[in-house]
Amino acid sequence: MEPQQRSVSGSSQSPRSPSSQPFLSVSVTDPVKLGNGVQAYISYRVITKTNFPEYQGPEKIVIRRYSDFVWLRDRLFEKYKGIFIPPLPEKSAVEKFRFSAEFIEMRRQALDIFVNRIASHQELQQSEDLRTFLQADEEMMERLRSHETGIFKKKPADLMQIFKDVQSRVSDVVLGKEKPVEESNPEYEKLKNYVFELENHLAEAQKHAYRLVKRHRELGQSLSDFGKAAKLLGACEGNALGKAFSELGAKSETLSIKLQKEAHQLLMSFEEPLKDYVRAVQSIKATIAERANAFRQQCELAETIKLKEINLDKLMLTRSDKVGEAEIEYKELKAASEEATNRFETIVRLMNEEIVRFQEQKTVDMGIAFHEFAKGQARLANGIADAWRSLLPKLEVCSS
Repeated sequence: MEPQQRSVSGSSQSPRSPSSQPFLSVSVTDPVKLGNGVQAYISYRVITKTNFPEYQGPEKIVIRRYSDFVWLRDRLFEKYKGIFIPPLPEKSAVEKFRFSAEFIEMRRQALDIFVNRIASHQELQQSEDLRTFLQADEEMMERLRSHETGIFKKKPADLMQIFKDVQSRVSDVVLGKEKPVEESNPEYEKLKNYVFELENHLAEAQKHAYRLVKRHRELGQSLSDFGKAAKLLGACEGNALGKAFSELGAKSETLSIKLQKEAHQLLMSFEEPLKDYVRAVQSIKATIAERANAFRQQCELAETIKLKEINLDKLMLTRSDKVGEAEIEYKELKAASEEATNRFETIVRLMNEEIVRFQEQKTVDMGIAFHEFAKGQARLANGIADAWRSLLPKLEVCSS
């Protein structure tokens, strides 16, 4: 079934209608496996409907693969410092799971959420890269991918090293070699502590959600095996007891199917949203690392300017012929320092806005996930109770 399309405004007016509200609707659908062996991959249809004037028309359908989504994420990360770029699902390295129906559907759902978060973000929805992703043909996307050299092109180990380097540049402080280059902002410290704690708590909740899914599946399999055994036992008896055993087996198999369905529902509507927010927190940490880097650059340039000022004063006092050259260098440094300060202040302003937006969205999404979880568990418990209860009269007759 094709996933429901989401829109920025939720308007039902037709695209290109002069009176319609700004409208951008995107869906990721129809995953198809292409190629063989290590060259195999999944392609998706990405359907865009919009009345944004900068788009080519009211509807566009393109074919995209996972690496195209990576390209979009990388471009946005490089260009929109301070904004929490929505996370992508991990790329499965386990061959036997890569093309299972369940994994493909999980991936499709996560990619749909990813692109819709971008399309509904006030800043990101204006991105030229988003328009390219939603409209360019496959050949163009392949050329763009081949020229990409963003931060996320690095190996995961390299990427983690970048973050560690940014966060550990004060290591020499312990040895008294350098002054600290970290922000001394109590509110920001509180935010960082919140982010790290949230990541731990979400990861713990996701781990137990995974165990719940696994338990449902194991119980479903056990009931299926028991059902088959009970039906065979019933066939041996051939009387009222045999009939009761056969019905017990059939009921067990029915409940097994119910449990397997509920396990899948639990995976998609509960465990996956939790995993998605674990990834979202990692995106926030990447922005924190960028902020730390911008702050360090600002501080280093400020220190360099002080040294240049001292040097310039000395040259002017000695009436050196290098004064002109030093003044030019000083002005260039001053301009670079102002640019670094503006860059840092922009990141701070955007992060403050983003964390409010993130918390509001998290409240909604987690509320839906936990509501779906409770509703599913209640539905399953009632179904199991009703099934066993319907068997009690027949089993009581046999036991008496």
